[in-house]
Amino acid sequence: MPDIYGILSTATRSLLTQQKAIDVTGQNIANVNTPGYSRQRVVMEPSAPINFQPGQMGTGVKAAEIQRIYDGFIGGQINGENAKLGQWEATESGLERIELIFNESSGIGLEQAMGEFWSAWQDLVNNPSGYPERTALLSRSETLARTFNTMSENLQQIQLDYDRTIAGTLDEINGLSRQIVDLNDKISQVEIAGQNSNDYRDQREQLLKELSGLIETNTYENDQGQVTVLTGGGHPLVQSPHAYTLSTVTNASGLQDVVWMDRSGTAVDITASIGGGELKGWLDVRDGYAQDYLDRLDALAGSIITEVNAVHQSGFGMTIDPLTGAPVTGQDFFAGTTAANMTVDAAIVLDVNRIAAAATAATVPGDNRNAVAMANLQGQLTMNGASTTFDNYYSALASGVGNDVRNASANHEYEDAMVTHLENYRESVSGVSLDEEMINLVKFQHAYDAAAKLITTVDDMLNTVLNMV
Repeated sequence: MPDIYGILSTATRSLLTQQKAIDVTGQNIANVNTPGYSRQRVVMEPSAPINFQPGQMGTGVKAAEIQRIYDGFIGGQINGENAKLGQWEATESGLERIELIFNESSGIGLEQAMGEFWSAWQDLVNNPSGYPERTALLSRSETLARTFNTMSENLQQIQLDYDRTIAGTLDEINGLSRQIVDLNDKISQVEIAGQNSNDYRDQREQLLKELSGLIETNTYENDQGQVTVLTGGGHPLVQSPHAYTLSTVTNASGLQDVVWMDRSGTAVDITASIGGGELKGWLDVRDGYAQDYLDRLDALAGSIITEVNAVHQSGFGMTIDPLTGAPVTGQDFFAGTTAANMTVDAAIVLDVNRIAAAATAATVPGDNRNAVAMANLQGQLTMNGASTTFDNYYSALASGVGNDVRNASANHEYEDAMVTHLENYRESVSGVSLDEEMINLVKFQHAYDAAAKLITTVDDMLNTVLNMV
């Protein structure tokens, strides 16, 4: 029943409640710069009243819970956009490396090598029997082949580099999955006991955000506070108490495919179902862009080899064939079939007089008609189903690389802006405002002082009663 001791109890509860509020405010201030921290507040509510005449009387205040200010919908949006940001950031980085391979600004690219090759044939047209012209043609032909070789080698090296990056990214993903499982266990233990696991939830949310930057995920929380994390293809990475492992297997191209390991150790290829994050970006560069450019470069090199050899085989060189006693004919100019193995035929390298400038054996050495036919290849429609020239085909390829880089850069900038916008919105909801916390601190301090003053007053009242005895 209400009496002096009831007033003392009310004052004591108020004092302890305001103290808790000050403690939580201090926690917020201390974590103002902590990434992923969500501000907390003490939820205060009246303590249970008691029945009395002329009516119920309150018994003060109590701290019902320490609440974490967090919007799960915003968190989900951030993770979704973060997966896209990671993908385009990785894609842009890879494409910028590829762009350097097709860079013609230095004057030593494939476009110049092709131009000098055709120009050398034109010089031979003007002097079909000239040794300097034939030597220059050999040199420029070797430069053209080496340029193709180098570009192909560089593209393949990028594929190998990102192949290793993919394996390293999987190690990061597996490590984050294990940490999330550990936090799942801690959160469930705390919350089953009736407490709010605010700090553990913040830590887990930060890990989920980091994980989403590496691979697209979907998350679901059960009634015990544990999250299940699935890949874009629906395979679990986290399903407490287990953390599943991502690994690699070597495919037919010698590169690494991503596999998900089930509890029995069976590997399931999930490469095609990965839909976002840095891992998706690395795969797109390795298996998509780099391979496409490599295929198109091989198509150009293969077509040049085929067309040049066809014209060259029909002509006649200045060297006499010891078997027939006639000028050599039917000679390949290039060896190989792709950009990687394209070379000038060894016989041409050893003897430039085997270069077939003449159209007939009888007109050797002054005939230039086969050299003219060779020089004319530059302007013929030989690529894309006889719809474009060698030069235009390569120009389209090089400009396509530039367009891909610009597209990736634009997407990267957009996703970066989206994540920044969502992060700012999250901060407006969950972030710590020092101004607000200082106002709260003063408010709780005054309430604490008032409760202490009430206790002092009750103490005086008790002394008065005791002095009456």
